[in-house]
Amino acid sequence: MTSIILAGGRSLRFGRSKALETIAGKSLIRWVIDRLTPLSSEIIIVTPQPDCFPWLAANIPLSSKIIADIYPGKGPLGGIYTGLTASASSHAVVAGCDMPFLNVALLDYMIQISPVADIVVPRIGAWVEPLCAVYSKNCLAPIHNLLEHNELRISTLFNMAKVKYVEEDELDRLDPEHLSFFNINTQADLNEARKLAVETGLASAEY
Repeated sequence: MTSIILAGGRSLRFGRSKALETIAGKSLIRWVIDRLTPLSSEIIIVTPQPDCFPWLAANIPLSSKIIADIYPGKGPLGGIYTGLTASASSHAVVAGCDMPFLNVALLDYMIQISPVADIVVPRIGAWVEPLCAVYSKNCLAPIHNLLEHNELRISTLFNMAKVKYVEEDELDRLDPEHLSFFNINTQADLNEARKLAVETGLASAEY
């Protein structure tokens, strides 16, 4: 299984690169890497500017790489396309670089059921989380078509692929607090994440 981390957002609401912000002395992107490593034969980090992470290149698993977004400025859909193109696996977990509390059990469950679909994605009511999901290379052609027509909504892709939804009862069993979907867009979110890391025992109180 490949894991793809999207680190291409402009962080407009945050005002600076989110990937490099820290929780318990560890960058957000490192938190994500550490969550995905047990599940992955390779990790691909997609970013418009690979040279922005020189320190990371020397500290990621040997089977991992940082690559330039083929469609910079096209949002997560472009990043997913880039990662899938480079992936050595038929399926890949896709996550944002600002999701420090990804639940390994939930991700493993989605990986296990991924052969039955082109996309496996969590759903709560009408809400879905496309950046904590599994995508297959079958998505490459429809994503390319969408990008070429400047249609950047991932929800449109869902109408063009075979989707398996992980419903709320399954999510409650595997990730009861739904912390996998906690992402960081503002300083307040980062402050809350630091508190959660302490409360959940993932970090010591000194942080």
